[in-house]
Amino acid sequence: MVAGRVIRFDGARGYGFIAPDHGGEDVFLHANDLMMPESLVHSGVAVEFELEDGDRGLKASSVRLLEGAKAPAAPYVPSGVPRSERDEDDPMCDVLSVSDYTRSVTELLLTAAPELTGQQILDIRRELVRFGKGHGWAED
Repeated sequence: MVAGRVIRFDGARGYGFIAPDHGGEDVFLHANDLMMPESLVHSGVAVEFELEDGDRGLKASSVRLLEGAKAPAAPYVPSGVPRSERDEDDPMCDVLSVSDYTRSVTELLLTAAPELTGQQILDIRRELVRFGKGHGWAED
């Protein structure tokens, strides 16, 4: 088994990529090779998987959530790769469901500003979801 983190995953297309913890090239991930609900697959999630040689390079199979792992509040960016460089070369990006986006925003607000009231969190979250939808980061 190899450990790594999901770099990106497009649920609509059913595929994405994993950055192995040991380094090296990114590994192709297909929804058919998941041993967990697809709803748990987000950028930054720690997973373990079998490594196979596919038709076009390395491919992950038997992909499952690493024990004790959970999705981080902020998107995962592999160390040593500036986000601006990665985005320029990568036309695919994650589009989250509104519920996943809302959950991430809530977790981020609770972590960054635990003194916020519940009403303040609801107000901020509502506006961030509207903003995220407008930028194509979240969709129904």
